[in-house]
Amino acid sequence: MTKIPGLSFSLKRAVGITKVKQKIAKTTGIPLTKQGLERKIGSAVIKAVTGKKK
Repeated sequence: MTKIPGLSFSLKRAVGITKVKQKIAKTTGIPLTKQGLERKIGSAVIKAVTGKKK
């Protein structure tokens, strides 16, 4: 059986976990993904070191 390009299935998305995580992240302002969290922490560290507010 071959895959259909552009068609995929995600159990997390079907169950609704993705939507709940997005809602929590938006409400708290804290990203729940590893990459998003690293970006936010890195930005805060750079602002603290340089003293710049963007």
